Amino acid sequence: LIPGAAGWPAFKRNISEQFEARYCTLEVLDSPSIFFKDMAGSRVPIAVAHGEGRVEWPDGCAPKQVKPALRYVDGRGQPTERYPWNPNGSAGGLTAFTTTDGRATIMMPHPERGFRASQLSYNPGVFTKEAGPWMRMFRNAYAFATQAL
Repeated sequence: LIPGAAGWPAFKRNISEQFEARYCTLEVLDSPSIFFKDMAGSRVPIAVAHGEGRVEWPDGCAPKQVKPALRYVDGRGQPTERYPWNPNGSAGGLTAFTTTDGRATIMMPHPERGFRASQLSYNPGVFTKEAGPWMRMFRNAYAFATQAL
């Protein structure tokens, strides 16, 4: 149904075999995703709430037409597969993917739970205005949609 999304990975049961709900840190990777334009290299807290978030590729290999967009990092900013920094155990910490044209993106964490500063359970004082750490993603989507009209 989505052009360019052939071979999307499936999100399977977490390695922990349980529902995981917590804040984790993601690193935005350099990708063509319209959502993450100009965000590459950012490390952003995100709400995780899922029982099925471990990435599994069809036939055991990642297709070339799907690009990684986000990955879990540990407290030192290093990609991780270790629990609890990576709550589902996905290889390389990868948790979001986009098509090569960037128009379709899939992910398991929940950026919609942190786009306003008032939604955060922890705010180290960096988000003093209304916008939370994920507002940029939604503004990027809006900018893309209004340009396409």
